Amino acid sequence: MDRFDLFRIFTQVVDSASFSRAADVMGLSRSSVSVAIQELEARLAVRLLNRTTRRVVPTQEGLVFYDRSRRLLDELDEAEGLFRTARLPVGRLRVDVPGRIGRLIVAPRLPEFLDRYPDIDVMLGVTDRAIDLLNEGADCVLRVGTLASSELVARPFGSLPIVTVAAPAYLERHGIPQTPADLHDHVAIHYVSPGTGRPEPFEWMEGGTAKTRQLAGRVSVNGAEAYIACCLVGLGIIQIPAYDVRAHLAAGDLIEILSGYRAAPMPMALLFPQRRRLPRRTEVFADWLAGIIEDATRA
Repeated sequence: MDRFDLFRIFTQVVDSASFSRAADVMGLSRSSVSVAIQELEARLAVRLLNRTTRRVVPTQEGLVFYDRSRRLLDELDEAEGLFRTARLPVGRLRVDVPGRIGRLIVAPRLPEFLDRYPDIDVMLGVTDRAIDLLNEGADCVLRVGTLASSELVARPFGSLPIVTVAAPAYLERHGIPQTPADLHDHVAIHYVSPGTGRPEPFEWMEGGTAKTRQLAGRVSVNGAEAYIACCLVGLGIIQIPAYDVRAHLAAGDLIEILSGYRAAPMPMALLFPQRRRLPRRTEVFADWLAGIIEDATRA
């Protein structure tokens, strides 16, 4: 079997986490997929996949080989499309975005991207976990917040305005704070950072200086959906990107408080593997993503 065919089968097995699903996607028999993987492992003299009764998981060597294979196949697809009449970018694109941005912003607008670029297939990862872009084979990853030092290439994507909100029922019981000094009489719903495992402090800007304090609170969550849900039922104050609760604010389900003491906006960046030139499909996706996020996140 041609080496590129072996690479395609291998990457599809990793993407599908299953021999059977990979076979269905590629229109092959399961035995053909199994034989191809055995042939590839024999060529490389290394085990690429760990098989269980329920799932296929790449070994550490398999992850490294997947990343290289994915990029080789993508470059091959792009080379084959160089002289198409339409000159549209081609290939598979694997991206990862935070959960709420994926659900509220990217997924609803994705049909227009696919219509515009019919030869690009998109694997959209939606998670608040900071994935390892290189080891997990992503082409680009959208990150929110201050970036740690990294060898990755970062494209700034603007920033997310942050609002402090509470439910009407909560404010009826506890009153409306007029300044941060009033917060000693209030409780927050604590958002536990996936990165640190610690509750995020309450933040605000005052006189051009960023200030923080830890508020009292009985409820802690580790996801945006639960964070908003707990706020809607009056369990406490939250701080959250404005786009996340725009509909709730418009409906009166939540009320912005301390609008004169907003926290500093959260920076966003799109990260890419370090390389001299991005594939054309990644460039057009990055430009499209920048546009829809700008539209959706204006305060």
